[in-house]
Amino acid sequence: MNQLNRAALDALPPASRPRVDPAGLRTRVVHFGIGAFHRAHQAVYTENAVAHSGEPWGIAAVAPRSAATVDALRAQDCLYSVTERRDEGGVPRVVGALTGAYALGRDGAAVDALLTDPEVTVVTLTITEKGYRATGPDTVVGRLAAGLAVRMRSGAAPITVVSCDNMADNGAVLRTAVQDAVRAAGGRDPDRTLELLDRHVAFPATVVDRIVPATAPGDLTATATALGVHDALPVSGEPYRQWVLEDRFTAPRPPWELDGALLVPDVAPYQLTKLRLLNGSHSALAFLGIAAGRTTVADAMSDGWGERLVRSLCAEVAPTLPDGGPDPGRYADDLVARFRNPAMHHLLRQIASDGSLKITERWLPALRVLRERGAATPVLELALAGWAHLTRDHDIPDPARDALTACWRTGADDTAVVRALLTAVGAPDLAGDSGLVTAVVRHLPALRAGHVDI
Repeated sequence: MNQLNRAALDALPPASRPRVDPAGLRTRVVHFGIGAFHRAHQAVYTENAVAHSGEPWGIAAVAPRSAATVDALRAQDCLYSVTERRDEGGVPRVVGALTGAYALGRDGAAVDALLTDPEVTVVTLTITEKGYRATGPDTVVGRLAAGLAVRMRSGAAPITVVSCDNMADNGAVLRTAVQDAVRAAGGRDPDRTLELLDRHVAFPATVVDRIVPATAPGDLTATATALGVHDALPVSGEPYRQWVLEDRFTAPRPPWELDGALLVPDVAPYQLTKLRLLNGSHSALAFLGIAAGRTTVADAMSDGWGERLVRSLCAEVAPTLPDGGPDPGRYADDLVARFRNPAMHHLLRQIASDGSLKITERWLPALRVLRERGAATPVLELALAGWAHLTRDHDIPDPARDALTACWRTGADDTAVVRALLTAVGAPDLAGDSGLVTAVVRHLPALRAGHVDI
């Protein structure tokens, strides 16, 4: 079978062809991190923005570590396909937004040239949270800081650097990391460089959302059958996409809003809504679904309690959300539709991993607010019981796993164990809430029997 490349585009089914002419694009965006999420999210938004506007925004994609993806993209003229996973099936569409692919180490000189090119006015990143803690000269942050420093000292055009990683205050985190890297590098007049960065470089905050599962061997076969050519790098995602950006840019950018991206003065309400409603519901479904013997999110939603859990959790937590974000009721409607999608195969074990870290962000702050107000918290109590049950004898990865399982080995009664578990995750205040602890313990017998009562 022939390989996907520009020469093969005319032979593709019309619905699978790129929405833009790749040859007509210019490199105006540099992106660090060319994994599946970027290719199914920001690259799609950018291509669609080009299709709507006619502006030639192309993306030069940089891989921080692996050159294998870079080589595979180059062999395909930087083309790849995206399939929306729907119950009735999906049609792969080839994306033509990438104008080049580079490996950070091997192609360092080319990457440096891109960062100082006046034509490039946007840098985006998906390097995971740990990528922001690595600031040496051969890291993404180190190379970005060095490139921005040269750009500023040479008097080149302003530029906006957009973190698209799933973490709180991602713009501010990236800005601090870049500043720290500039200071650590020393060089010529770092204080002056930092002053220029403050003046000419923006770091807007963002919220990104789309479930993008790992590509399986069957995806390669299905994509090749649909396209009639071999695509070595297909990705897929749920139909839902969201991108919320703080409207703070110092330079031209693609008109992403033409494809539904939201430009807002403050992303915090959207960020907190995603954390407490989407992520919070995901964790609750994972812990309780595993107790009920389910494997995927869609499996849990197929039980009668799944939808009730999501809607009830959203309603319970909604009073803790600030004004200015999405409507919680409509957001819950979207979550139910997304989570029901059987084509996604989103594993509960994957979502349940690192639970001790996740619940401290997703549940406990809202729980504290509600308890302080004297509000009822039955759904969060049930969710906490699901988490507590899972810590006893499951092999789900968690950095606090040893400490949590040790709480059960004391031979104490359930009440003492739940108090110990909450204390172990940094919530001694909640451990001291007798009403909360009693309510959590009350759910444990049913969960041990595989029942979720809501």
